[in-house]
Amino acid sequence: MDTSKKNNPVYSHTDTSKVNLSNDEWKKILPPEVYYIARMKGTERPWSSKLEHFYETGTYYCAACGHPLFKSDTKFDSGCGWPSFFEPIGKNNITYAPDYSHGMVRTEVKCGRCDAHLGHVFEDGPPPTGLRYCINGVVLDFKKNENETKKQDEKLKKN
Repeated sequence: MDTSKKNNPVYSHTDTSKVNLSNDEWKKILPPEVYYIARMKGTERPWSSKLEHFYETGTYYCAACGHPLFKSDTKFDSGCGWPSFFEPIGKNNITYAPDYSHGMVRTEVKCGRCDAHLGHVFEDGPPPTGLRYCINGVVLDFKKNENETKKQDEKLKKN
């Protein structure tokens, strides 16, 4: 486990119970950059995320609570400057809220477990959904799929 997760008692890849902490409690357990985006609805600078052009096979989790959000096979390069996905793992993994900030009408996407602000969803994505989940990389953790890694290694050995 990442050392920054040691002080976060709600971080789990398997617990699906709702997390209800005050912003003061979140501030004590989250790194400042995660707190800013997840709790204050901030945005990272475009093209600054190490996950934007990252295409390992695995799962993307909420950096605030560890809830699974997206599979790597739904990630695509949208050219928007943030990691983009066309579909979440499941209906309850993400929640939606209208966002009228900055003089725009958008749909905010939040973690279904802890309500962390993740980014926004737009209707200009690829098939099969036509959706583009534009997500701040700071609020994503990635875990590599070890089974896929083994399959890829075996395939390379055969070639």
